[in-house]
Amino acid sequence: MSSDPWGRVDETGTVYVRTADGEQVVGSWQAGSPDEALAYFERKYEGLVVEIGLLERRVKTTDLSAKDAQIAIDHIREQVDAHHAVGDLEALKKRLDKLVETVDARREERKVQRAKQSDEARHSKEALVVEAEELAQSDQWRAAGERLRSLVDTWKGLPRLDRKSDDELWHRFSHARSAFSKRRKAHFASLDAQREDARKTKEKLVAEAESLSASTDWGPTAARYRELMADWKAAGRAQREHEDDLWNRFRGAQDVFFAARSSVFAERDAEQSENLKLKEELAEEAEKLVPVQDLKAARAAFRSINERWEAIGHVPRDARPKVEGRMHAVERALQESEEAEWRRTNPEARARAEGLTGQLQAAVDKLQGQIETARAAGNTSRADKLQKELDGRQALLDQALKGLQEFGG
Repeated sequence: MSSDPWGRVDETGTVYVRTADGEQVVGSWQAGSPDEALAYFERKYEGLVVEIGLLERRVKTTDLSAKDAQIAIDHIREQVDAHHAVGDLEALKKRLDKLVETVDARREERKVQRAKQSDEARHSKEALVVEAEELAQSDQWRAAGERLRSLVDTWKGLPRLDRKSDDELWHRFSHARSAFSKRRKAHFASLDAQREDARKTKEKLVAEAESLSASTDWGPTAARYRELMADWKAAGRAQREHEDDLWNRFRGAQDVFFAARSSVFAERDAEQSENLKLKEELAEEAEKLVPVQDLKAARAAFRSINERWEAIGHVPRDARPKVEGRMHAVERALQESEEAEWRRTNPEARARAEGLTGQLQAAVDKLQGQIETARAAGNTSRADKLQKELDGRQALLDQALKGLQEFGG
């Protein structure tokens, strides 16, 4: 005979499990040793433990319905009550009882939740009805129509109420939609006369547009086409069966004109691109004059370059600032050189510079003599003070000498 804390096998091969109500027969084992018998039925117990654990997790973490959960609990309980496993069956029963309590609580929660959802659905549908009744009086035909269609989709996504309440609310909702639809149809019926007037107006616009399509008077004709387009938009829409044909003729006439203009402009652009290359070459030639070495020769060369520049036609608008800027930069450099030469040869400015330099030199010489006298007398404090003053005058003298050199002095 073999046994463990929860079961045993007698000499006949009968397997027992120990429960709170005493030993219960599990089954008969003839295929091996008693230990193998206990191991087999203990594995069946472990299987039940796993099943219960999985069910506990499903109840806790998924939206398993109370009905399906109870079916699963009853199925496992049947296996536990059948005593076909060796282990702590009472512990399994307690876990199943706990699961039943959890499922019952979940069932009650869902009942409350369904009641809440029903109440929310009622309020939502009442709000939809109120909005639909307001939209039924709107003149914003497209926006209101789209919103009403959106309300229908929202309605379809809401849970049904009790039949009486749902039918009453739907009747009001449907009536509001029908009222809006009737008003919209009446409105668009009144537009037929306006659309006929629009058709006649657009026929005239098309005729003029077609008569202008061969024009080569590019600016005024393009401006007139813009006016015709403004008139077209102001005319409103014609009947659908006429609108597209009129538009195709109107647009086609414009396309013929603008295609011809584009072809002419393309030729002009090619010419201007070639002009740009020539002007870039002249700009490069002019830039070689800087820095200026011989002002007279540089000015003569620049005049020659500028004459060739003026003989060349227009360049593309977007390239004009850059290439002209290069020429202007050279011209500014020449002007600055002329101004510098004038300053250098200006006798009045030279005389002022020489006078200032002489005054500063005299002041420096005087201070140097005073410093020597003070040091000889042992007056260090006065010598240091005079030295600071000398340093400042010497700096001014250096600047004045540098300026004088610009005059060739």
